[in-house]
Amino acid sequence: MFKQLRNIESAFRHVKLFTIVLIAACMVTCCFTVCQSYLMVKQAEQRIYLLANGKALAALSSDSRENIPVEARDQIKMFHFYFFTLEPDDKFIETNIRQALYLADASADKQYNDLKESGYYSELISGNVSEQLAMDSIELNLQTYPYYFRYYGTEKLVRPTATVTRDLVTEGYLRIIGRSDNNPHGFLVERWHIIENRDINLEKR
Repeated sequence: MFKQLRNIESAFRHVKLFTIVLIAACMVTCCFTVCQSYLMVKQAEQRIYLLANGKALAALSSDSRENIPVEARDQIKMFHFYFFTLEPDDKFIETNIRQALYLADASADKQYNDLKESGYYSELISGNVSEQLAMDSIELNLQTYPYYFRYYGTEKLVRPTATVTRDLVTEGYLRIIGRSDNNPHGFLVERWHIIENRDINLEKR
């Protein structure tokens, strides 16, 4: 009889141990499943789809500040493009300058007002002059904040009788701000000024 009781007690311990192991295994499996589900959801949130010509194209989203050097350089490039790409049309000039001023602080507005007061834009319109800008290079220092930059470019002023080529060098700083439709990169050009803007070539047309 005692042997039978010992067998029952031993069997009970085995069943108890098996139950504990089974519960532990279930808990580990559940935790693993929850973690994997969370990771899959996070990955799915990073994938977006773009509709182009009726076709859905997959793309991956990234951290808003993951590509600071690329976005900063594009901000500098686009600001100078809008500020210095002009046509002999007051509406065109106004549109481009307005877009440039969305990307910069009052220092750019001051440069614009100085040029306007000197009659620069009026001369472009009356002389039928087109101004085009090509970027040469950008120096960008991301070691200190706000980020210092120096822009090197070449201007071409196409007149009815000649084309004037100018060397353009500017410098300023970039400060991080909130993104918007008018400023998609979320940078603001600060303390911007023109270091050099001199004629380097004159070509008759």
